[in-house]
Amino acid sequence: MDGSSYYIPAAAMGVALAVKAPALSRSWRDPLLRAVCALLALAGLVFFFAAPPTIGRVNALTGITNVSAPLVYCLLSAFSASCLVLVVNWRGGPPDETRRTTRRIIAGYGIVIVALITLFTLGSAPVERLVDFDTYYARTPYMREMIVLYLAALTVAGVAMDFMCGRWALQVRGWLRAGLLIIVTGYLFNLAYLTTKFTAVIARWNGHNLDYLSSDTAPVLASAGAQISAVGFFLPLACQRIGDSWNTWSTYRRLGPLWRELRPVSAHADRGVRISWWSPAELRVTQRESDIHDGMLGLYPYFDSEVRSRAHATALAAGSDPARAQAEADAAMVAVAVRARAADPEGRVISAAGAETAAATPPEGPRDLVRMSIALRHSPVVAAAREPAGTRPGSDFHDRTR
Repeated sequence: MDGSSYYIPAAAMGVALAVKAPALSRSWRDPLLRAVCALLALAGLVFFFAAPPTIGRVNALTGITNVSAPLVYCLLSAFSASCLVLVVNWRGGPPDETRRTTRRIIAGYGIVIVALITLFTLGSAPVERLVDFDTYYARTPYMREMIVLYLAALTVAGVAMDFMCGRWALQVRGWLRAGLLIIVTGYLFNLAYLTTKFTAVIARWNGHNLDYLSSDTAPVLASAGAQISAVGFFLPLACQRIGDSWNTWSTYRRLGPLWRELRPVSAHADRGVRISWWSPAELRVTQRESDIHDGMLGLYPYFDSEVRSRAHATALAAGSDPARAQAEADAAMVAVAVRARAADPEGRVISAAGAETAAATPPEGPRDLVRMSIALRHSPVVAAAREPAGTRPGSDFHDRTR
């Protein structure tokens, strides 16, 4: 019997787990990452052990007829618990409350798993059934209770997932909302799967034969639901990662004008640590920010607070908001200081005894390096500061920018 429809999703889950494994080894204490990896592992195991060829092989290896049935039911219950745990940790909230809810879910489905094993042990299933165990043993004592229990446990998880994800989707926007709605759709397929299973089992109780619903229709719905839900789980995470990478590279690119402005006067310009082209974007941004700070450190003796104050007033008068005006003022002061440093190749200002300490003191408050970099390229205030008369600290910059 062909099991490719089971093995292909199992392999896909295995590949995804292998991709996540290095991150898990580095951040084992991250509950969200642990929940993601547990979900991937259990989903892969469910597909693998639910495949008819695997069912027959497991039965043969253990020597216990139909032992694959409680094995698959237990894996399905554990998978349902992992989905609930993932959503609880993903949604966040007070850590103590999240941990309590997680423990309750694990304990509840742990009890279900123990009950499934107990019921199978108490019952009798002597005839091996690879695809129609649920309907064949629907009226067998203990087997009947085991089947109802696992279907009920999956139904509770499915309803809870749709309720939690649907309610959460109303409170968020963007990719997260899209992912949650996809999960809701996937679990609607799972509920359809459970409906067909229940229908076939109940039909057997009443002397009818609707086994095709359980043997043929239900597996298709389960596979579709699992794969749709997997897309919903990973779409927001993947898009968030792509968005974070895009923002990081954008920051790196926008810092370029300021970095290039300061590089000629940086004392470490030729001795900086070189990073490889494949280095993470975060490391590149950190390196560029470090270079910028090193460059400004060497310019402190040339900074003129009067230049900054006048540029700030001019920017505000031109309609800039306070944050932008501050960045334009800082950028103008840097541009003037760079010109002054270039005009002092011997560094007399730096080495002269009794240099004004105020000029060597950075302006109060943190600087927005990205805004400063943008201002260097686009601000008319900074363009005016670059004119020759603005290259000396204390020059008549105000007259040129009025």
